Amino acid sequence: MSFVEQTAILTDAAVFTMLDAGCAKAVEMGQPQCLVIVDASGVDLGVMRMRGAKYLSLRSARAKAQTGASAGGPSTKIPEGVRVAFGQATDGAMTGLAGGLPVRVSGVLVGGVGVGSGSGIQDIEVAEAMLAAIGADPI
Repeated sequence: MSFVEQTAILTDAAVFTMLDAGCAKAVEMGQPQCLVIVDASGVDLGVMRMRGAKYLSLRSARAKAQTGASAGGPSTKIPEGVRVAFGQATDGAMTGLAGGLPVRVSGVLVGGVGVGSGSGIQDIEVAEAMLAAIGADPI
């Protein structure tokens, strides 16, 4: 019986690369964004609020990232009927708002990304650009 298992983690280079790619996509679309990257346990690894992004969107971006990491799927996969309850039970740490994605590399969950301040479609596009920048598994 083994008492340890190997894991994978996002490097600092991955975090910077993802933030850069997210900002570039946001600039391309003309929508400043709040970007949050968390590890697989929901701890912040990188946070960026672009000038002009809504400051309260930083909270929702963090919840989206934590949801992606915790649920292992897009934040929108939280069923509509339990979204409010999830939010209340986690003190706002989980949400069903669009823009949260898990970060998987070769099938291994290594974290989550959350994007907020644009429309749901814009938030997802930026999050997908962040994943693509490091060759993470597409959603």
